[in-house]
Amino acid sequence: MRIVSLLPSATEIVCTLGLADSLVGVTHECDYPPFVKSLPKVTRTLIPHDATSREIDALVRERLATSLALYSLDMPTLEALRPDLLVTQALCDVCAVAEAEVSAAACTLPGRPRVVNLEPQSLEDVLQTLLTLGRIAGREAEAEATVATLRRRIAAVADRTAAIRAEDRPRVAFLEWIDPPFNGGHWNPALIEIAGGIDVLGSAGRPSRTTAWSEVVDARPDVLFIACCGFPRARALEDMPILERQPGWSELPAVRAGRVYVTDGNSYFSRPGPRLVDSIEILAHALHPNVHPLPAGLGAAGRW
Repeated sequence: MRIVSLLPSATEIVCTLGLADSLVGVTHECDYPPFVKSLPKVTRTLIPHDATSREIDALVRERLATSLALYSLDMPTLEALRPDLLVTQALCDVCAVAEAEVSAAACTLPGRPRVVNLEPQSLEDVLQTLLTLGRIAGREAEAEATVATLRRRIAAVADRTAAIRAEDRPRVAFLEWIDPPFNGGHWNPALIEIAGGIDVLGSAGRPSRTTAWSEVVDARPDVLFIACCGFPRARALEDMPILERQPGWSELPAVRAGRVYVTDGNSYFSRPGPRLVDSIEILAHALHPNVHPLPAGLGAAGRW
């Protein structure tokens, strides 16, 4: 089977299932496991590499309003790869090539490859995508074993959290974008609950949304946790002065207590693949370092 992934999380799932040798093409954003950076790229972006967060937000809103895509397929490269399977998603119009473009492309490619759409809305949905792709790609046993391991890790965090008193669980404001602020959506509220926090901005299973800064201030979070969608930690840190200039910043309980964390949203919290469980462990350690140890090999969320 020749597989082309149109989504970084799908690339990670394919490799986790032992199908790395079948992966022949990826997106310009796929970066894990590291070897995939050398594979042919089948997508291009319209977002300038040096755009500010505010400019990216404006471009996204403009494109969504006009139904124009932010990403496009490199059809000559895709045709040359002759894939049997295209793995994409229809969950977020910001994150990948438009579903309609992928479907149209599949109809013109040699052999008419199968298109699989992954649309996880929750942590459980993410686990199910591994099982779905495992069945389709003939790696059902590997998928079941992987999901079982991930479930054990989730349960280990949840069991430790169960011993934490309600009054010791911090109120958490999770931001997945800074300029303008967006709360953490979809699976992130559930991650916060499993890790032992109380999400004061989001609702489990619901998309992220533009969040007025006054809402953050009014929520008086004990912890401010920032994992910008698509940004590594270093890029997110560039935007932190924007938050520091906001009215009421210095009075936030999280700021006064020194509990503002900035982490790698690109690798973890905004990527619905196997490393979403790493995200739970990183978050849990930040919220309750004396209860939740950080597994070997994982970097702690950095304090601001």
